[in-house]
Amino acid sequence: MPNTKSAVRRVRRVKKQTQVNRIRKSKYKNAIKQMESLLKSKEKDKAKKYFPKFQSILMQVAKSGVVNRKTASRKISKISKKI
Repeated sequence: MPNTKSAVRRVRRVKKQTQVNRIRKSKYKNAIKQMESLLKSKEKDKAKKYFPKFQSILMQVAKSGVVNRKTASRKISKISKKI
């Protein structure tokens, strides 16, 4: 339990931030799943159309610090080679 007033505020802040980070992480995972499903279903044209949005989502999540920038870049690179 937090003992000081600032610690109480910090607990509330961390709780809110955890929710935001959880939303961002699920957004990241869903983008990867959607792209991989497009590639598996042999829909290259749809995958090419979705790629800029996919790239944007991954870099937004990396920018906020939920996922490391190099991890996001590696995922983008790997997918771009498949396309």
